[in-house]
Amino acid sequence: MSADCVFCRIVARQTPADIEYEDDQVLAFKDIYPKAPIHLLIIPKRHIESIARLTPEDTAVVGRCIQAARLLGEKTGYGERGYRVSCNVGPEGGQVVYHLHFHLTAGRRG
Repeated sequence: MSADCVFCRIVARQTPADIEYEDDQVLAFKDIYPKAPIHLLIIPKRHIESIARLTPEDTAVVGRCIQAARLLGEKTGYGERGYRVSCNVGPEGGQVVYHLHFHLTAGRRG
């Protein structure tokens, strides 16, 4: 855990979040600044700064994040209709919080 990371504080339940999914390795919650009717953030519970810092040992937890995205797509009713999963990397890629996270958005085109 990184003490100055807001997502680590959410995992530790030190900062509130509207949690939509949790297992032993992954947490998903509503984005507080949604860009679509459905906008969830899916994170590994273990602090990983970004895709740029992944190691081979991180492969399984990234796969778990993507599986969580699939489950959440179905849970929100967009499994067949479609949804987007994206990840921002670094400052020029739009990453604001430096804890690996995937955005699941649905309910709008584009």
